[in-house]
Amino acid sequence: MSVPEQVRSAAKAALSGLKRHRRETFLLRLERWWPDLVGAVAAAYDDPERVALRLVETAARGYADRPRDLRRLDEQRLLRPDRIQGPEQVGYACYTERFSPDGTLAGLAGRLDHLRSLGVTYLHLMPLLRPREGDNDGGYAVADYRAVRPDLGTVDDLRDLATTLRGEGISLVVDLVLNHVAREHPWAAAARAGDATYRDYFHVFADRALPDRYEETLPEVFPDFAPGSFTFEPELDAWVWTTFNSFQWDLNWANPAVLAELAQVVVDLANLGVEVLRLDAIAFLWKRLGTDCQNQPEVHAITQALRAVARMAAPATLFKAEAIVGPRQLVPYLGVGEHTGRVSDLAYHNSLMVQVWSMLATGDTRLARQALGALPPTPPSGTWITYLRCHDDIGWAIDDADAAAVGVTGPGHRHFLADWYAGEFPGSWAEGLVFQHNPATGDRRISGTTASLTGLGAHRRDPDGAFARIYLAHAVVAGWGGVPVIWSGDELGLPDDPAWADEPGHADDNRWAHRSRVTDADLAALGDPTTDHARVHAGLAHLMRVRAGLPQLHASAPVSVLPDTDDGVLAVVRRHPSGILVGLYNVTTQPRPFPLDRLHDLGLTEPREALGDHALTAGSDGLLWLPPYAAWWVVGA
Repeated sequence: MSVPEQVRSAAKAALSGLKRHRRETFLLRLERWWPDLVGAVAAAYDDPERVALRLVETAARGYADRPRDLRRLDEQRLLRPDRIQGPEQVGYACYTERFSPDGTLAGLAGRLDHLRSLGVTYLHLMPLLRPREGDNDGGYAVADYRAVRPDLGTVDDLRDLATTLRGEGISLVVDLVLNHVAREHPWAAAARAGDATYRDYFHVFADRALPDRYEETLPEVFPDFAPGSFTFEPELDAWVWTTFNSFQWDLNWANPAVLAELAQVVVDLANLGVEVLRLDAIAFLWKRLGTDCQNQPEVHAITQALRAVARMAAPATLFKAEAIVGPRQLVPYLGVGEHTGRVSDLAYHNSLMVQVWSMLATGDTRLARQALGALPPTPPSGTWITYLRCHDDIGWAIDDADAAAVGVTGPGHRHFLADWYAGEFPGSWAEGLVFQHNPATGDRRISGTTASLTGLGAHRRDPDGAFARIYLAHAVVAGWGGVPVIWSGDELGLPDDPAWADEPGHADDNRWAHRSRVTDADLAALGDPTTDHARVHAGLAHLMRVRAGLPQLHASAPVSVLPDTDDGVLAVVRRHPSGILVGLYNVTTQPRPFPLDRLHDLGLTEPREALGDHALTAGSDGLLWLPPYAAWWVVGA
């Protein structure tokens, strides 16, 4: 599909002050990405060429303004498009004010040594764009996309930090909230003041007729403190769509002006040096009556359009989809069908997280084998973000069909997991907190650090078992492929913060319990190998060091789950041109068998366990016996 002359002329006008070779570079990118852009726009909007023209002008201006060092980064990334997929990639996620020594962006440089000790190449800083004052959903109620929280610093501080991190080989990851803005955002303020243009940036209803019809199929995200999905706004004398909280107004993505506004934000953040944009709440963007208003086809078209703009202006920029959805809705966020290779580069493997916690609680891998084995393959360019914990609660996204396939019920298993990790089930070692109990559905989510959920909480219900479980769980996450991300404090075995409710605005949200502060004293404890901090850190650092040397863990390698292992063993096979890797994980407290012949059949004639660096041999029965909570990465000798 050729670029229309009107579009080409508009791009040239925006590039008129540049040297010839730079103009030619952009026009080549325009030719490459124009079909993706206009095709995506046509799937969601009328008059697609007009909408796409505006987006091309945004991309051209952003390209013209891009700093020299970031243009060099673009060239580096274009020469190695699979960089984010490499086994040396390690992620770390934190709140700036809870990780930086002085609580600021500028102070984060003081934690570089700690990040280096884990091999971190990807640093996700939780919401740092200026939110509304007071309750702001942990920063996700953005009042200004172009300013930084004043307590963290300035936009210049953010640019300087990105530059410093880039010099250390670390990509900066920042949240871009797409579904909503704060009620105080200038667009919402203008709408409340009577501006019809900005009123159409939101979903506004004169009465409850349509909201009531939508509510028939909409789930509640925060039933405890924000029931329903609509809020009456007196200044508008109307109802506004508010999926998450009354102060977070959902954007009307059916209005192409919203797409144009956010495309400009994407380019601006990229030109500050942000290398990965976490597209927050992306599943909720498109509203359709009679559905749950999640995962609608237009969501992927919108993502494709934004990505095409980024590829033209700043191709080093990657997109990460924050889609915490059911297992069968996951892969489309990495691209399937017409969107293959055209939407997000990264997506959260929520299903893997849930299944790891399920295996630890049950000591049984049957459900995990069923759920993980049923996932369709990812596109070669798509990369999972694998993780055990994040800033959020754990929602038990167990598919009812998967549960039924292994002889349990979805509701029953979800209820069991909530009981177990709340420490209410007999024999549980966990000390989690129930988050957002929904009496109507029985759903309960769980808050808590990894330490608190594995037996290393305040009451230390099973510390020895906890160390083994923490190592095992992170080995599954790191051995799946993709980018394993460590949640801040989990690498130190930090328990829940006992004073989580004392800070203003936190008392009604127990997720702050697992958003612990990392202090100088915590890091000093790494010098004493007998501390919890040092024991946990040593295990995770070892995993990441070994991982970096295993090309089989490149994210493009196909992954499969062996379906017929011992019920206490999860066996994950990765096939890479360099060879085979089999991850063997014993999720029980007893030795479990695995036939040596299975490894031979997979082509591992002289198997070696990479994490322990030793050969594997079987006894006279032909079986390998995995010790309790063992994690083996098996490769060829």
